[in-house]
Amino acid sequence: MTEADPVRLYRTVRLIRRFEERAIDLVRSGHVVGGIHPYLGQEGVAAGVCAALRPGDVVAGTHRGHGHVLAKGADPARTMAELCGRVTGLNRGRGGSMHAADFAVGVLGANAIVGAGGAIVTGAVWARRRRGEDLVGVSFLGDGAVNEGMLLEAFNLAALWRVPVLFVCENNGYATTMPVAGAVAGSITGRAEAFGIPASVVDGQDPEAVRAATAAAVGRMRAGGGPEFIEARTYRFDAHHTFEHAVRLDYRPPEEVARGRSRDPVEIAGSRLAPDRRAEVDASVEAELDAVVAFALAGPEPDPAGALEHLYASGLTARAGGG
Repeated sequence: MTEADPVRLYRTVRLIRRFEERAIDLVRSGHVVGGIHPYLGQEGVAAGVCAALRPGDVVAGTHRGHGHVLAKGADPARTMAELCGRVTGLNRGRGGSMHAADFAVGVLGANAIVGAGGAIVTGAVWARRRRGEDLVGVSFLGDGAVNEGMLLEAFNLAALWRVPVLFVCENNGYATTMPVAGAVAGSITGRAEAFGIPASVVDGQDPEAVRAATAAAVGRMRAGGGPEFIEARTYRFDAHHTFEHAVRLDYRPPEEVARGRSRDPVEIAGSRLAPDRRAEVDASVEAELDAVVAFALAGPEPDPAGALEHLYASGLTARAGGG
């Protein structure tokens, strides 16, 4: 979807929102072990960016990556099964929340290492373009990633080799609990501009604004313009990690949270539909997620005897005890 389609865009943000809320319920019930990093509030970024991409384009996400995986077209049922650690998951239950991947739809993986996606996408797109493939890549990253050396190395190589990678910084104001002002010297866009990469700022709470900005950047990249950078200013509605639901960390003033929640990407996108059409989409999403959860919980858990399988792309099986 490279042109505006308000129904599809709303359905994507609504699907991500309700998927995350259902996933939080499964964390509380113990079916998702270890918790998740909820994407609530930031749905407009993933939805808008991926709406401007082609099926053959590739993306890499972050530890807060379910939205990226879903927006690029991964099966929600298999994604939820992956969170639940079931063999019916995208990665046979071995990737979990922070490492879900689906190469079939161009998802090179969520990534628990802050800033690592930039290097992965830059290398992948460079290699595939060398083989003659026509594609672009997107690296989603958080504001905390702009201080990571590996991301700056990716900027350097992407700019030098004119690799068509769009770096999308989801600036939600905090690197875990550290406000941006206390962590980033200069500006976020300035990091990319220092390497000669064109950088812009977009309202990350408006999915259509994100889609339009991405479509323009991707168009220039496909025409040989090299990498670009977008800072999508957004707000995380929920905890950095569901662990906070238990410990109740106090680092965001209530009035700030209320102000951030007042611009909800689901409501912004939904306001562009007729009420009856929006209600139809909502009902469709709820029915789909009922089936998603049922599928996830019905899947078997991995057999511990196979723990050393699928560690190598060659198919080689590791030997117990090493050596």
